[in-house]
Amino acid sequence: QVQLVESGGGLVQAGDSLRLSCVASGRTFSTYGMAWFRQPPGKERGFVAAISWNDGSTLYADSVEGRFTISRDNAKNTVYLQMNSLKPEDTAVYYCAERARRYYSASSDSSVYDYWGQGTQVTVSS
Repeated sequence: QVQLVESGGGLVQAGDSLRLSCVASGRTFSTYGMAWFRQPPGKERGFVAAISWNDGSTLYADSVEGRFTISRDNAKNTVYLQMNSLKPEDTAVYYCAERARRYYSASSDSSVYDYWGQGTQVTVSS
């Protein structure tokens, strides 16, 4: 059974940095693409960043391009989201997700991810 556990959220000020972590278990992590999504208060969940299973290729939402970096450590079964220059509009619950099928590249389409973590709250004050 696949489990994803996020950590690293918190309350920070605008301009600060945070690093989120997501530890996966239950199957061969290194063969699955991973992603981060977020859900701001009162809004729908949306794409943040994704990373492929093999060559490290990445995708980013326009709103975070240049500020956020997604990476993975297959030896630790962990995907990270480094968030720099945080803004109040980055306030959301952040979720990591794992693709349903192995050997696929990064995708911003939430429908291709079958497994989701419980979420971690990030709050950025102005």
